[in-house]
Amino acid sequence: MNPSARKTFNANFTEEKYQNFLKDLNAGLHNPIAFRLAETPVFLTDDFRNNLISAGGDIVDTILQPDFKELTERAIPEKWRVANENDHPHFIALDFGVCKDEAGNIVPKLIELQGFPSLYGFQVTLADTYKDNFEISNDQTVYFSGLDRTSYIDLLKKTIVGDFEPGEVVLMDVNAPRQKTVVDFYLTQKYIGTPVVSLSDLEQEGDQLFYRVNGEKKRIRRIYNRLIFDEIEGDPKIFEKAVDIRQSLDVEWITHPNWFYRVSKFTMPFLNGDYIPKTQFLHQLKEIPADLENYVLKPLFSFAGQGVIIDIAKDDIQSIKDPENWILQQKVNYEPVVQAPDGGVKVEIRLLYLWPNGDKKPTLAINLARLSRGKMIGVRYNHDFDWVGGTIAFMSGEQSQESRFKK
Repeated sequence: MNPSARKTFNANFTEEKYQNFLKDLNAGLHNPIAFRLAETPVFLTDDFRNNLISAGGDIVDTILQPDFKELTERAIPEKWRVANENDHPHFIALDFGVCKDEAGNIVPKLIELQGFPSLYGFQVTLADTYKDNFEISNDQTVYFSGLDRTSYIDLLKKTIVGDFEPGEVVLMDVNAPRQKTVVDFYLTQKYIGTPVVSLSDLEQEGDQLFYRVNGEKKRIRRIYNRLIFDEIEGDPKIFEKAVDIRQSLDVEWITHPNWFYRVSKFTMPFLNGDYIPKTQFLHQLKEIPADLENYVLKPLFSFAGQGVIIDIAKDDIQSIKDPENWILQQKVNYEPVVQAPDGGVKVEIRLLYLWPNGDKKPTLAINLARLSRGKMIGVRYNHDFDWVGGTIAFMSGEQSQESRFKK
């Protein structure tokens, strides 16, 4: 982490500035932000930034392989398979823990990945608000690939809206106004004009979908999908009460729901490299490692850390009845590299890619970061701490001006 930027930030930090920062973030929103925002952004060194870019490029290379769909066909649960899948994900998110290698170097290590959108709208506002309230140098940016705020929003709009009118493209979640990430939904609407709807708002005529604005029916040409099927798993009659979006419909998906499963924990065993922890499908495990304390057991079809077994015993592995749906992954030990006033804090950085139709490769565009003092990164493990929560990483703007990732 950048020690000079950290020293300047901490020396000028006050609780009053933080409260003003939160006030500014919540100003004009439908509801207050429902998740904790950290007191500080992250400041990356050029070397670490370059390692992130390199690590991300290697992973995206795997997704670009011609046989990637064949490799990941089993990843999609049959009951959640959706018709009319396209050729590539429009969003890729790669989560890296900040760790220390055997030589003592600070390095990124892949934690998870997803072919699903993240807080692409909110991160713009978050970066702006940090800069408005704290001492952050003007040469620091949150964008990659030579993008700035304007060109980033242009790329976001190109990816989501494409050649359609914004009103023909809806941002859809199962119950959009009640999601914790609803702030991102409405900020996305502000930046690119896409209306926010819930699954129950969709109306079907033949194979066409519609929504209503002040009672007037509007045709939906594209769905910017934010619905995760895991979230409706508990309601087996959901598609008796709403449009069954799994059927063949005359609508484009941005991104298609099947990519949530293809680019996921399922992809981990196919990846190799210095920044990839060793990962195996459990049913392909030839023998149980003697050093199980250095591994973590993860179910393939869960999200937000649910079902993960951190402290594994042999019995945990032997008692699993569907080993083909689990991975055994080398444990990643986060290094507390962000200096808070009272000690070190662990950090995870998410690289966010955009891949509009017509582009040969995805563009590394912006980032998201999360700070933690708990056993895991998620909110449930950090509710009693400060200097934790959602944030963003700033870095030098003097990076390579390539408009696409280097490979």
